[in-house]
Amino acid sequence: MLNCVNPSSSVRHPMPDAVSLPAILALYRILTFGAAPLLPLVTRWRLHRNHEDPHRIKERFAKSLPPRPDGPLVWLHGASMGESLSVLPLIETLKSKTTPLTVLMTTNTTTSAHLMEQRLPTGSYHQYVPHDHPTIVSRFLDHWQPDLAVWVESELWPNLILQTHARRCPMALINARLSERSFRNWSRVPNSIARLLACFSLCMAQDKITAERLRTLGASYVKTPGNLKWDAPPLEANPDHLTVLKNSINGRPVWIAASTHHGEEETAIKAHLALIRRHPSLLTIIIPRHPHRGNSIARMVNRYGLTVAQRSESQPLKSSCEIYIADTAGEMGLFYRLSPLVFMGGTLTPHGGQNPMEAARLGCCVLHGPHGFNFADAFQLLNNAGGGFEVGGPDALVPALEQRLNHTSQTVTEGEQAQKAVEGLASITKNVAQALMGLLPAC
Repeated sequence: MLNCVNPSSSVRHPMPDAVSLPAILALYRILTFGAAPLLPLVTRWRLHRNHEDPHRIKERFAKSLPPRPDGPLVWLHGASMGESLSVLPLIETLKSKTTPLTVLMTTNTTTSAHLMEQRLPTGSYHQYVPHDHPTIVSRFLDHWQPDLAVWVESELWPNLILQTHARRCPMALINARLSERSFRNWSRVPNSIARLLACFSLCMAQDKITAERLRTLGASYVKTPGNLKWDAPPLEANPDHLTVLKNSINGRPVWIAASTHHGEEETAIKAHLALIRRHPSLLTIIIPRHPHRGNSIARMVNRYGLTVAQRSESQPLKSSCEIYIADTAGEMGLFYRLSPLVFMGGTLTPHGGQNPMEAARLGCCVLHGPHGFNFADAFQLLNNAGGGFEVGGPDALVPALEQRLNHTSQTVTEGEQAQKAVEGLASITKNVAQALMGLLPAC
């Protein structure tokens, strides 16, 4: 076993030699070295587009970091909100098994950063992932000196991976997801992906298809414990906000278009127009996958002559409101408690869908389109249990909604079946934590 790293150590670690790397990775390393003068410009451009926190820009350059605590430190990296939320129960489990244990969580988006600041347990840190520049990565690793590095899902930064491995830090890829498109792309550079995957002592895939793809690409030790998002506790909801919204809805028929992508909001609006012929008091709640699109969606609703309210603008949900846009982050649990009828976005257009298990865990019947390939196992599980239903396209959405609005008891029963299917999954988080503990050096 390795010894825990001493945070005060001044030992320098060699960086991977570009000459010994596969050609694509060697070229990537050379290009990222040369891109140093451009990084401030790229960062300012992202700041202008509200993709960066102006108060935390230095974290991208691994500067002005908080002191590294003594003792073992586990570093987890997830690209955005979904990945970071999925590992919160895992973090709690790891911290309960090793005391004291510091957890460092890095993400890439401002929404995930805000949520992690609120929800990470005591003794944990959030940082923005540094730019994948060799010198910046080296500075980041010199400072934090992790004892275990854990990548979540699919974001693979070559310099971060190669330099972490060069320091003999155990590494794991968990909840791994590899789409058919990504698999094809990586297959075009087999030596490069094989070299990156060889850095991981353990890969844990969400499903058997991803596991087989990882093995084909060169991963040597692959497990399939299941999807962490399936074993997550119910999403939280502010009870005061829930009471206010329930009182505002006041028994109106309601359905939710959740995690919608471009094009699906207009489908939801047209569905609302068709449904109000028989359900004139209907409320449609649209939750865009990317909250910053809320203003443009509101303008679209206005063009259709419907009354709209935006949560991000603190506009009240009045009885006259026909479409409510929930364009805030971290409140899915609030809205899933307001209606047992949910359409899951990203499935009418070829985005691959979003996680339906969060809605199912809260007793929602889940409708989805034909393009749920990123969550195929989850949709199949719900469909087989009678709690999920595929609609063939936009034209089929209206009759599917109509049937369930007309028969509310049926919708409640279908939601209960979805909930039972999800509750039948257990111990995924526990099994992943146990496997990671086996990689953590004795301290």
